[in-house]
Amino acid sequence: MAERETALVTGASGGIGEELARLLAANGHDLLLVARNGEKLGRLAATLAAGHGGLVEILPLDLSTPAAPERVMGFLEAKGIQPGVLVNNAGYGTFGFFAESELQAELGQIHLNVTALTHLTRQILPGMIARRRGRILNVASTAAFQPGPLMAVYFATKAYVLSFSEAIANELKGTGVTVTCLCPGPTRTGFQQRAGIEKRVEAAMMEADDVARRGYAGMLKGKRLVIPGLLNKLMAHSTRLGSRALSAKVVRGLNESLRKPGAPKPG
Repeated sequence: MAERETALVTGASGGIGEELARLLAANGHDLLLVARNGEKLGRLAATLAAGHGGLVEILPLDLSTPAAPERVMGFLEAKGIQPGVLVNNAGYGTFGFFAESELQAELGQIHLNVTALTHLTRQILPGMIARRRGRILNVASTAAFQPGPLMAVYFATKAYVLSFSEAIANELKGTGVTVTCLCPGPTRTGFQQRAGIEKRVEAAMMEADDVARRGYAGMLKGKRLVIPGLLNKLMAHSTRLGSRALSAKVVRGLNESLRKPGAPKPG
């Protein structure tokens, strides 16, 4: 019998991360689930272990804190776990004018969306290369394809994730390790609530399980880029047709429509 591989999934307590964890468990992986909400992780772990019979470990942890990635690595070392799959899904966004934003929230966002993702990938990747097998799935966003006024830092972090993923995917050619970047558009998760977005474009939103299935399938095929949904593909690629200044103007218009009623506009 083939040895079961362990998949490390960050941001696994809800949304796309939870759905990816479900898919991985259903397809024979043991799991290490990392997220801030230990209660949700515990419930999910019990469900997955009962339903699929694998080992499901949890690590309640806020990855936006500087020391968090080393705590993950310490946990893996203590348990003797060498992940065969790494899913960097954890992330959040903030909404509003950058000059009026809370600095620590913006810096925490960069640490979670960029630094923690980079740190975990760098620490886990050499083992995958040595074993000549491994899959990495980095969750970005269609926000990666253009600047995003009113969500400036979030859009910028996702642009980093896309560029970083495509670059190391190229470097890893022939090693047996693949890197896939999943770029979903608006998805029904807890993201909007945490970002402070009042309105939602419900008609354009995809379900988290649908996004996860498409991302998972793309990862198994070793695809470098997955953009779920025809509308999202069209929106992402349409940015090539005009200037980046025009893209920023369009995105600002869309984001303005999501502002809470009565929120101030710039002078």
